[in-house]
Amino acid sequence: MASIRVGGAPAAPAPAFPIPGAQFRLAVSTISAIPAPRRLRRRLVTRAANPSTALFAKEMERVAAKEALLFAVKDAGGLNASNDAAVLDICEKLLAVERLNPTPRPTTSPLLEGLWNLEWAGARLMASKVLITTFPALLSIEGVTLRVMDGMARATLNLKFLNSIETSFILTTNISAQGPLRLKEQYVDGVIAPPLVKEGSIPPQVQGIYDQFVAAAHRLPDSVKDSVSGGLKLPLGGGLSYERLLLISYLDEEVLVVRDPTGAPEVLSRLEVKSPVAADPEIGYYK
Repeated sequence: MASIRVGGAPAAPAPAFPIPGAQFRLAVSTISAIPAPRRLRRRLVTRAANPSTALFAKEMERVAAKEALLFAVKDAGGLNASNDAAVLDICEKLLAVERLNPTPRPTTSPLLEGLWNLEWAGARLMASKVLITTFPALLSIEGVTLRVMDGMARATLNLKFLNSIETSFILTTNISAQGPLRLKEQYVDGVIAPPLVKEGSIPPQVQGIYDQFVAAAHRLPDSVKDSVSGGLKLPLGGGLSYERLLLISYLDEEVLVVRDPTGAPEVLSRLEVKSPVAADPEIGYYK
């Protein structure tokens, strides 16, 4: 063990191991001496100077992914999309969007309430899609809206038959949170609205059948006419309870994405403007 001589007298022997402070300074100087790529050093300096840079970049990535998803849905034809390549493109964009979900507890977030428009459905309305593909002149989906308010949801499906007869089916459900991401939907009732026919729009091939139907409807008793004037109501509650579970995989102020137990997604966009996101305490960006 070496000793240090001070003033001609031998001093205490030097320690075999450096003291902690010196050891830390040695490690820092060693790491600093390791050459790093210029781009990496610049990135580290920028993040140290502005901690919100990474958060801003993440937000821009989320907005870009959301816009790409909506564009892919519109380009594929929305609810009437049937091209396999276009559907795969939508599914790919969906994965990117769901990875950046900014709302950690969407089932209890105020953002869930409001009026939504169904832009695309993976498996729902499959029977309608088959009819549209096989008989495009027979049936078309004009739109699907969903209003969520006070623990209830009302979905309205607007249909057009033979390009002339318009009707709608309204489904009312109770919704309850089963967890941060999981919802349970219990069906209450369904209503088939009276058909609306524009004068002169009936195809000549079915004009005779339509006239016979109208004449038969006029011969119905007044009590029956009054009961169906507001639509045909189909109770779905009671002893036979219909329900399904949903998983909210993405929610912000503009877009809602839900998946059913099979994993089939539904993409909805908001029709009503909500307050700024920053005012919503339920949103915690990338925590």
